[in-house]
Amino acid sequence: MNNARLLIEKINENCFDACVPAPGSSLSSQESTCLSSCMDKYIQLWNITSKTYIARLGQDSKRMG
Repeated sequence: MNNARLLIEKINENCFDACVPAPGSSLSSQESTCLSSCMDKYIQLWNITSKTYIARLGQDSKRMG
């Protein structure tokens, strides 16, 4: 659960700042597209990193086994 919270915090910090330079009452279509793309990239990278980490833990536990 903490990992999901951390992911959401990082997405908010980085994507929002990059995609919405002047916050207003609503998002423009360009801002919305930028946010979607940025969030997709973060989630993909998170998934790759998690899978790699889990695989490495498995390898380490076999060696220690």
